[in-house]
Amino acid sequence: MAQEAEAAVEAVTPDAALAAANEAKFLVNNLWIMLAGCLVFIMHLGFATVESGLSASKNTVNILFKNAMIICIGFLTYALCGFNIMYPGDFNGYFTMSAVSGFISRPLDDPSLMTSAYADYTWYTDFFFQAVFAATAATIVSGAVAGRIKLGPFLVFSTIFVAICYPITGSWKWGGGFLDELGFYDFAGSTLVHSVGGWGALVMAILVGPRLGKFNADGSANAIPGHNLTLACIGVFLLWFGWFGFNGGSVLSADPGLVSLVLVTTSMAAAAGGVATGLASWIFGGKPDLSMSLNGILAGLVGITAGADQMVVWESVLIGLIAGVLVYFSVLFVDKLRVDDPVGAISVHLVCGIWGTLAVGIFGALASPAQIGYQLAGIGAIGAFTVVFTLIVGIAIKATIGLRVSDAEQVEGLDLGEHNAECYPDFQPAVVEA
Repeated sequence: MAQEAEAAVEAVTPDAALAAANEAKFLVNNLWIMLAGCLVFIMHLGFATVESGLSASKNTVNILFKNAMIICIGFLTYALCGFNIMYPGDFNGYFTMSAVSGFISRPLDDPSLMTSAYADYTWYTDFFFQAVFAATAATIVSGAVAGRIKLGPFLVFSTIFVAICYPITGSWKWGGGFLDELGFYDFAGSTLVHSVGGWGALVMAILVGPRLGKFNADGSANAIPGHNLTLACIGVFLLWFGWFGFNGGSVLSADPGLVSLVLVTTSMAAAAGGVATGLASWIFGGKPDLSMSLNGILAGLVGITAGADQMVVWESVLIGLIAGVLVYFSVLFVDKLRVDDPVGAISVHLVCGIWGTLAVGIFGALASPAQIGYQLAGIGAIGAFTVVFTLIVGIAIKATIGLRVSDAEQVEGLDLGEHNAECYPDFQPAVVEA
């Protein structure tokens, strides 16, 4: 018996042990990245509840429908062409249009799909994780144009934005393009996801115009409060929860040291952002503002996303604090510009996305004057392309099928005007008897 056991031990060669360890690593990596993708998927519920909670009740069905369709469109268009555009392999570093059916036509027995011949995870794991990211950029735009954009034109815009704009800019860094070669760094997408969505939100909010009653003749802004801050609060916590997958999954492995660091820096930045915005609203506004504080949490999350793997804890706190202050004053400044942003998407995703990207050159392991230059180059290149792309698409849609609903439909609400449905059909005006 003892001799048989010794023989079995001797049969386990170093090569066999290494192969077993690699197989276990491959399995764990796939499980973690797929789980992270599921967490990111939950973020779309968070976006839907934040946007609906911060908007008028008469537009709730419209907002929920938009958010549901964005994720559906995102999966289909990313499979059709977006994934290939974003990860084309060898290309000129600026632009490529791979075969449209390149992803969905691959044979199931292709070893690159299901084994470590592709990477430390399967092709399908990679696609799933990246696809749930893709729709996020269009979801950001949705919040900035809520309450006055036509449904059909918005869905046309979202399809083009997710299928072409987001993958092209993403390829410049994550696909091995010229920004990657330059040294630009964006760990999980402060610029590549959030600023892309933020630039799109800014342009589309300008093109579609403000909601009725938002601005007075003298340029001053009127508050149009959301109908359900409970929904908005739930949405922010769902987003924070999903961000553990957004940033943690971007490690692209189950490395316990790095994943745990990323989860801690992500949480600390979010907490600091919420505290900073809450204090800013209390000090400068006279009362603590819940909706501002919720956006402060999101600001901290967006701010840390570019460098969550490069920061120590105190640096993540500082990044979150600055993001929280920035988002407070940015919301006020956007109103001064007479740009109507019902949920603060421009301030949260664009302004804090830019800040988080710059922070990689100021704090953390990569901090240096040269890195600041690389970060500025990436911010400028991606911002310029996204603005021009969105202008072309937005103006074309506006000139053909239109962007804005009628004033009468705004007053009635997009739920009835666009869907002939009400989210709260049992709600009745309160009757007070004398």
